[in-house]
Amino acid sequence: MRHVLRRLSIYLLAIWAAITLNFFLPRLAPGNPAEAVFARLATHGSVSPGTLHALEAEFGLDTTDPIWVQYVKYLNNLVHGNLGVSTYYFPYSVSDIISQNIRWSLILLTVSVFLSFSLGSLIGVFVAWKRGTALDTIISMVMTFFYSILFPWLALLAAYFLGFKLGWFPFADGYDTRLTPGWSWDFISSAVYHAILPALTIVVSTIAGWMLTMRNSMITTLSEDYVLMARAKGLAPWRVMFTYAARNAILPSVTGFAIALGSVVGGALLVEIVFSYPGIGYSLFEAIQSQDYALADGILLLVIFATVFLNFIADLLYAVLDPRVRQERGA
Repeated sequence: MRHVLRRLSIYLLAIWAAITLNFFLPRLAPGNPAEAVFARLATHGSVSPGTLHALEAEFGLDTTDPIWVQYVKYLNNLVHGNLGVSTYYFPYSVSDIISQNIRWSLILLTVSVFLSFSLGSLIGVFVAWKRGTALDTIISMVMTFFYSILFPWLALLAAYFLGFKLGWFPFADGYDTRLTPGWSWDFISSAVYHAILPALTIVVSTIAGWMLTMRNSMITTLSEDYVLMARAKGLAPWRVMFTYAARNAILPSVTGFAIALGSVVGGALLVEIVFSYPGIGYSLFEAIQSQDYALADGILLLVIFATVFLNFIADLLYAVLDPRVRQERGA
């Protein structure tokens, strides 16, 4: 219990630091979002000078208050789920934009990450069990090749050959734009069809990393005394491989898997840009490009929250997967 509280205090400190940075960075960045929106409104007609002050108050940039008062207001807004107003999508709030686009990233990337992690770890277990054989050599070489390919190049190649040249899959948008979003079969099937190519790119580009990590960890674990003892007892090979070796070899991958799940919240930036996929990563790209600091900070803050939370869950999983951790905590 003491260990859990200590880790929780560290993660809460990290969240506080992220919130504080999110408060100060927009105020240190060049330009004024309120002035950008004011100039945009001025092109459509005359606006009063008081509109600029109202916009600054709306964006939380009212400089008439001391900095500590602005900070307290910012914390109060976060507690109530108010992340500010987007300047690029004005007058929509940051929360509305995030809730609208994050669904696409969550569905696409959660399935892709789980599939990649499961297949990569499983292949790594079998390859390590058959180490030194032709199967180990061939699969390791193929996986190393895919691991060395730059992620953007793989996405561009998939979009060009499988999408543009062969026409097997659509390579833009998250669904057929002629359809109305909803729970109809036509829309769902279109969304699934448009997600195949981005999901395939993510799985192919990440499965090699999980496989190589699991293989190296598994080879080290297979030389441990408790694995040799299990073999000496005459236990079934599948039981030794999974219950004794794989269970301990997967521990280094747990933290990486938690971080990967945390990145799901932020979307796959490069994939969504290449395929113009309407996810949260593409929204972050648009926010940075248009200097929409409120939207960019809201997305980054959400990613940090998700990453910290899932790392905390990973710490708890260590106690379940590794009995030695439970003994150390009980000491």
